[in-house]
Amino acid sequence: MAPESKSRKPANTAFKQQRLKAWQPILTPKTVLPTFFIVGVIFAPLGGLLLYASDSVSELSIDYTNCDTKAPSGNTFDFMSADLISASFAQQNTTPSEVPKWRMSNVTPPMEVNPGQVSVVRCSIQFTIPSQLKPPVYLYYRLTNFYQNHRRYVKSLDTDQLKGKAVSVNTLSAGNCKPLATTPEGQYPIYPCGLIANSMFNDTISNLIFLNPPNTNNANETYVFAQKGIAWPTDAQKYGKTSYDLQSIRPPPAWYSRFPNGTYTSEYPPPDLSKDELFQVWMRTAGLPNFRKLYGRNDTQALKSGTYQIDIDMNFPVTKYGGTKAIVISTVSFLGGKNPFLGIAYIAVGIICVVLGCVFTARHLLKPRKLGDHKYLSWNQAQTHGASGSAGGMHRD
Repeated sequence: MAPESKSRKPANTAFKQQRLKAWQPILTPKTVLPTFFIVGVIFAPLGGLLLYASDSVSELSIDYTNCDTKAPSGNTFDFMSADLISASFAQQNTTPSEVPKWRMSNVTPPMEVNPGQVSVVRCSIQFTIPSQLKPPVYLYYRLTNFYQNHRRYVKSLDTDQLKGKAVSVNTLSAGNCKPLATTPEGQYPIYPCGLIANSMFNDTISNLIFLNPPNTNNANETYVFAQKGIAWPTDAQKYGKTSYDLQSIRPPPAWYSRFPNGTYTSEYPPPDLSKDELFQVWMRTAGLPNFRKLYGRNDTQALKSGTYQIDIDMNFPVTKYGGTKAIVISTVSFLGGKNPFLGIAYIAVGIICVVLGCVFTARHLLKPRKLGDHKYLSWNQAQTHGASGSAGGMHRD
């Protein structure tokens, strides 16, 4: 008896025989036109709310990139160029009463942050806050043309080392931290290793000094920006205090000025990365070449209107790659910082939907057309002899 040949015929099921029930809505003016108007009515007010939230944010941005070359030296302040300042305050028609002033001076920071006693340029800026800013108030630094999104740059770290583990030289050399995994001779691990840590923003920004505050006996007041709570809580879980022996590691090359002879000592130990939130903020790489990162915050004290001074020790070079740097003082709304794009986009979409709805409604009322009907389908028409094909006689449009 010959064996039965296997059949290639699909099983007689609704799925394999394509008999599953389906529903496809027929779009008609009665369903489409109301949709346009509903979307417009929802999006336009929502966009207005988003734009209002953005406009309620007060923000002052001051570019100090060329302070070392264009600001006057000594004790004399001079007005900055107007194109270096961007100001927007929540109160209508409120702008700073005068253009900020700046000056530069050569200073030697104290031993605890500058053991090599290297002279740096200090940029001092005086600016006016025209109206009181309610807390919380945030201090950012902004960089442009700095590509933290380069693939090799983003990968240039060792997660185990950042968590506090004493990763060996051989492991680091075979990892992603190259070319800043070990010292040139390969004897000591670099801690923290990698390009991101080495390029950390290291300009020192002071607290704000309120000059000649009214109704007080003090000559000046200090407005303090805390550096606690500036990093995401999830980021803090990625870092720990190192278990390396101090004599067995070296700082990144760009950090040498912070440590005597470019080495860690008991007097100048490596930073505790679990508490160094400035480092944690920097290690969260930005997706675009122009970005801002949080430097400090004050959650309790209002920033009074008046004239303030801020001092910045310029350690971070940006002109060599065509970038700029600036400080930004800002408040926030319930949606975050100032960004009018989302509100404008919602309003634009709402207006476009309403306009299209009106145009299509007028077209439908003035010159309507026959709507789709099942009776016009070819298989519901009478057979047209002669026009049908020889196989099956089905009329084809």
